[in-house]
Amino acid sequence: MLQGMILLWLTAMVPESKPPTCDLLTQRCRSPTAAQMSLLISSFVLISIGAGGVRPCSLAFGADQLDQRDNLKNDRVLESFFGWYYASAAISVLIALTGIVYIQDHLGYRVGFGVSAILMLLSVLVFFIASPLYLKLNPSNSLLTGFLQVMVVAYKNRNLTFPLPDSTGSYHHRRDSNIVAPTRKLRFLNKACIIKNPGQDIASDGSASNPWSLCTVEQVEELKALIKVLPLWSTGIIMSINLSQNSFPVLQASSMDRHLTTKFQIPAGSYGMFNIISLALWVILYDRAILPMASKLKGKPIRFSVKLRMGIGLFLTCLAMAVSAIIENARRRKAIQEGFLNNPHAVLNMSALWLVPQFCLNGLAEAFTAIGQTEFFYSELPKSMSSIAAALFGLGLAVANLLASVVVSIIDGITSRGGKEGWVSSNINKGRIDSYYWVLTILSVVNLLYYFVCAWAYGPCGDQPTKVTRARNGLRKEELANLGTKEMKGKA
Repeated sequence: MLQGMILLWLTAMVPESKPPTCDLLTQRCRSPTAAQMSLLISSFVLISIGAGGVRPCSLAFGADQLDQRDNLKNDRVLESFFGWYYASAAISVLIALTGIVYIQDHLGYRVGFGVSAILMLLSVLVFFIASPLYLKLNPSNSLLTGFLQVMVVAYKNRNLTFPLPDSTGSYHHRRDSNIVAPTRKLRFLNKACIIKNPGQDIASDGSASNPWSLCTVEQVEELKALIKVLPLWSTGIIMSINLSQNSFPVLQASSMDRHLTTKFQIPAGSYGMFNIISLALWVILYDRAILPMASKLKGKPIRFSVKLRMGIGLFLTCLAMAVSAIIENARRRKAIQEGFLNNPHAVLNMSALWLVPQFCLNGLAEAFTAIGQTEFFYSELPKSMSSIAAALFGLGLAVANLLASVVVSIIDGITSRGGKEGWVSSNINKGRIDSYYWVLTILSVVNLLYYFVCAWAYGPCGDQPTKVTRARNGLRKEELANLGTKEMKGKA
């Protein structure tokens, strides 16, 4: 990211790295050369690659410093950490949208990009200076390679019969592991760790002679854990689509009265800060006021489960879209009443502060669902998959951004057939953005019902009955013996 920021700064500092200014007399502008575009795109690529590495890994790395799964208060510690992590990220975005943008507008991009590059340099220096203080886990083998190996070996062994429940030594596991057999869920994957011929399959050091012919129980359980959380992961995509509706609120705010005083008005693009402010405020109140007060009243520690928080967030995003549709309908009717149907740039006699509730609801929805999902993934997946757990929500955001464009294109294509004015029109007063919001509301309600089904099918989380946590990671020796005894009694 630092290299990308330096390159971006150079595009503003070096005159040869950008095309000359436009001719004001002829109103002609020269296009950038291939080299100039390559430099700009390279800076974006480096920043994107750096962000893709830093964001999921920094979250997982921070959680690793605090994660002690034998501690009874571990879930509360992680919940607090994830909340404050997102609150700090929200505050940093707020600073970027206000302070950095102000510097760029008043002092130019040279200073604005330079300040960003200096801040990035300071963060790199702080990271390396503090590096000896951190707990560092040794890297393991590639998880993606392990997933592929499990699928390949399970397919190869599809005709194998399963060993008896009380048999020992039938499944391959690591020497230092007390998990000797896989769980019974997604049982077809268990064939990937069945030992067919101990003399040929197992090397002298206890590892598999060929990892593409025999996998460990741990590898099988890691893939199962990922498959198991994917349905609940998919429920966050609709909420992320709702959060990615950035252009329409800007058009709405541009057509409304944005003045707070006679001399000061909020920029149309800055109303998104209410989303960030509500997220940060909720995290602070939830962690420092609501939970301590509820625990004091109940006389015991109180915390909301991750499933409950995710459900509340998905319900709030339904409300946010419904409120957005109602406000847009009122704004459009006001525009028609004032005779601005054909003038999308006219400013209505309607305060843009009416847009604030939908931003606040979206911020609260993100606070509940984003933090809840991240904590859910980190707690439910094995510790070896912490980086994947932290990256899953970001992956959902990326998928949602792509799908949001698809949804807009589909709705615009359907509603503009026959030469009619589409819902998503360049003229916001002629379009029906309110109807588009109602479509998102319906999708959000369907998604909420889908979430209920997925949450029920998933069963208890790791922060509830402890036996589920054990089952998630595989069967231990004593559990395997008990299972075999029960099945033998059943047959008798």
